[in-house]
Amino acid sequence: MKDIADEDRTGKESKQREVSVINRLIQELVKQADVLQGKEEVVKENFLLTSLEHRRNKIKEQEWARPETPLTRSFLFTNDKAEASMASELSREILSSDRIDFLVSFIKFSGLTMILPDLRRFTERGGRLRVITTTYMGATDAKAVKVLTELPNTEVRMSHDTDRTRLHAKAYMFHRNSGFSTAYVGSSNLSHAAIADGLEWNMKIAKQDMPEVMRKMEASFEGYWHSPGVNTVHTEDIEALEAEIDAVRNRGKTGSQGRYYFEIKPYTYQQAILDALWAERIDRNHWKNLVVAATGTGKTAISAFDYRSFCERQKKEGKTARLLFVAHRKEILEQSIQCFRQALKNPQFGDLAVGEYKAKRTEHLFISVQTLNSLKLWEKMDPAYYDMIIVDEFHHAAAASYQKLLSYFKPKILLGLTATPECMDGKSILKYFDGHLAAEIRLPDAIEKRLLCPFHYFGVTDAIALTHVKWTNGHYDTEELTRIYALDSYTAEKRAGQILSALDRYTADIRDVKALGFCVSKEHAHFMAEYFEKHNIPSMALDADSKKEERDSACTRLASGELKCLFVVDLFNEGVDIPEVNTVLFLRPTNSMTVFLQQLGRGLRLSKGKDCLTVLDFVAQANTKYDFASRFSSLLGKRHVQISKEIKNKFPHVPKGCSIQLEEIAEKNILDNIRKRLRNSDFYKELVQELYCASDRRVPHVQEFLKAAGIEPEAFYNGKRTFTRLCIDAGIIPPFSDTKDMEKIVTKAMPKIISMDSPKWIRFIQQSLVHGPVPVSAVQKQYMRMWQYTLWMQDYDQAGMKSPWDALTRLSEVKPLAEEVNEVLEMQYGRVDVIPVQEKLPYTCALDVYSTYTRNQILAALGYGKPGSVREGVRYLTSGNSDVVTVGTDVLLITLNKTEKEFSQTTLYEDYAIDKNLFHWQSQNKTRPESATGQRYIHQREKGNIVLLFVRSAKVDVYKRSMPYTFLGAADIASWQGSQPMSIIYKLRHPIPAKYLRETAASGVI
Repeated sequence: MKDIADEDRTGKESKQREVSVINRLIQELVKQADVLQGKEEVVKENFLLTSLEHRRNKIKEQEWARPETPLTRSFLFTNDKAEASMASELSREILSSDRIDFLVSFIKFSGLTMILPDLRRFTERGGRLRVITTTYMGATDAKAVKVLTELPNTEVRMSHDTDRTRLHAKAYMFHRNSGFSTAYVGSSNLSHAAIADGLEWNMKIAKQDMPEVMRKMEASFEGYWHSPGVNTVHTEDIEALEAEIDAVRNRGKTGSQGRYYFEIKPYTYQQAILDALWAERIDRNHWKNLVVAATGTGKTAISAFDYRSFCERQKKEGKTARLLFVAHRKEILEQSIQCFRQALKNPQFGDLAVGEYKAKRTEHLFISVQTLNSLKLWEKMDPAYYDMIIVDEFHHAAAASYQKLLSYFKPKILLGLTATPECMDGKSILKYFDGHLAAEIRLPDAIEKRLLCPFHYFGVTDAIALTHVKWTNGHYDTEELTRIYALDSYTAEKRAGQILSALDRYTADIRDVKALGFCVSKEHAHFMAEYFEKHNIPSMALDADSKKEERDSACTRLASGELKCLFVVDLFNEGVDIPEVNTVLFLRPTNSMTVFLQQLGRGLRLSKGKDCLTVLDFVAQANTKYDFASRFSSLLGKRHVQISKEIKNKFPHVPKGCSIQLEEIAEKNILDNIRKRLRNSDFYKELVQELYCASDRRVPHVQEFLKAAGIEPEAFYNGKRTFTRLCIDAGIIPPFSDTKDMEKIVTKAMPKIISMDSPKWIRFIQQSLVHGPVPVSAVQKQYMRMWQYTLWMQDYDQAGMKSPWDALTRLSEVKPLAEEVNEVLEMQYGRVDVIPVQEKLPYTCALDVYSTYTRNQILAALGYGKPGSVREGVRYLTSGNSDVVTVGTDVLLITLNKTEKEFSQTTLYEDYAIDKNLFHWQSQNKTRPESATGQRYIHQREKGNIVLLFVRSAKVDVYKRSMPYTFLGAADIASWQGSQPMSIIYKLRHPIPAKYLRETAASGVI
């Protein structure tokens, strides 16, 4: 009917055609059903069917409330006097809905009362109401929340971040089983002013008119609903909520009674770090770990969640979980103990030992390093008394005051927290953690959670070319840079003038600037300060020799605005920590991403009145070995991105709220540099030769080379080269004999080998390459077949081999290639950051949950005869087509983004994670519930069938290679709806790890 009407929306012809179609439909129904014996037909052209109801058990027809605006077409509300008011239209929508979802930043009691009678009628007749809101700025009325929680069939969830919120959306969604769902999205929160008489714009979305938009709203709401930062509010929670809101409104209450009431959960990025920590401990036996994160990004919360998890594990084993938390300042300890109490929901947890605080108990002690030393705690405690020791600001650990703590105590877990992996003297603190960094908080995660300030990065053209500056040991010569930037008066003055011009060009008002300028040397810093002073911009220089009083004074003056620029050198770790900094000037090239991010982090602290950080990075023509790509990868926070493509497309994946802009010549310099590095094999050969000579003629390892080159394994191993061939071409190893074309086979297979991340499978291949054929189990036989398909993409007999072992023995015979494969596998073993789980199935299966596999590897492991023949996303395996499977098994190979383009609004919301336990999957378009396939899906539990989920984000990666799938394990049907296609919600037997959750969630906020 809608299609006919759309052809002729105003003419009489469409009405006649609609009436004709309806009458033919009625005639057909009469033929098919004896109960319909009348000769009814539609004769009125202005007839409109608005509702259907049973007449039985009724003496009067019901009057149905119906929205004045159509259910089939979208409409813009502006609260114009000539149109229906938003409030009245919401009331009508409520009464004709089956389910309702509200998403608003705040709820005022005045707004709720306007629609409350209708909400009460709706929920009392069985309608389900869900509401998401926040306590942001204390704007929500606690009474409004209380009234909502008292309604039947109603659930309210809230974000309790009163200082900042990312949830600014306002949406009202009305779901109808008929398919005529509607939603309102726009500027109106649930307040009288917003829905009654304010100048608000709200778009009504009709599912019949904009199905893709409606699907996106539904999927996004589910993501918000299950977000870790959103908690359910019950009637008994209202008193605590009132206290929380009163505290924000300065009504004299502290809100402390509500502080421990609501359970806090880790954000997804925090959970990813927690997963990585336990992978280090369980998989690699690393019980001393360091977490690096900028100040203000939630390091303490991560340690609290980590301790909570440790407590749960210890409790299961009937063991203690004694805690020692050490920091160097009273303020840190006070904040930390409150964080732990909130995470554990225990207001009595822990004792402070610092300043005036005198601890009475030692089981959970928060102590300053000064108090620890004055008490000589090591003389009073057994070395193994504390099960977990956490040291905050670990970069202080080189100081003498920390040595007794680190040498005497022997905890099961040592966790270090720091903003920098280097000590005050520039030396690495990784020696305390076996040279290993466990995890880092990614920049975009912290910025998008508003833990750090967004940045606006400008790549400014530097007229001083550096192509001829001496390059040694991975960086430019400092003396030459100092000469160019400070001592050569002509070039130094010219460059300083360009810096000053850029500062004026890219800042709103130079009088408001509070800038840090990072310089190459003391001479450079002092020259810049003098130049700016000479041009009436109050400035100062600081270096490692500056006295503490001088540093403190400079920081105070910059924070107050008395100074505009502070030029620093060798002060990455301490001495310059000023949240008010709103501009960062990168005045020196640095090839260290650690240093770059430390310097950037100095300006990312949140501060009142500071909406973003302005970053000016001066880009010169550079040495080919200078690494621009890693710089932008670190800003984007993504490993697998094609930086040249990002630059050309104006950085579409920059963190939310941030921007990256490059001046034309700067952009050209960067792209030229990246092209030369990636395409010029001479660059890699020269680098290998340098590493060879620098290590006393020792052939470098693969990981050493990749780190020195600043290149990801996925970029180097492109299916056209190997490290072995590179070393031969560089003349550091001799050629080898290869009678069976193993080099060609391995070269082509390397992209698949570097996606392997199953620890057990990796170790089996490594051991087999060394020890050769041994008796194998059923699982190991599957490992061998998976390896066969990794290298040859067919079974051993089809590849002309006599035994399944030949795929390994042939490789082991070519020693240089076997060594490279072994090194790559060892690298992959070290990159595992989620503990794999063995799925419990009624048959043997080599596939580990949370590990990554190609399609051929999956089907080879499951015993399917021709893995390469499968093209569709579903394969049903039985004992008839598999020599492994004994129970009917649906293998779902799910590609979230099904188009070649990176985004498709029509396909992105078909398959997605609702939360860590639920996954929404849509069948093939032809599947109907009544079909054999549909019945198999619906009755999975009764039939005892297995469903295995394998998920990847896209068909190909940024390097245009087929992406592997992550195994999410077995799943059971929870609900289904629809036909051609069917939409099914599966309950996973294992929760989706945080690492994968954001990739698979439609909302992007889980």
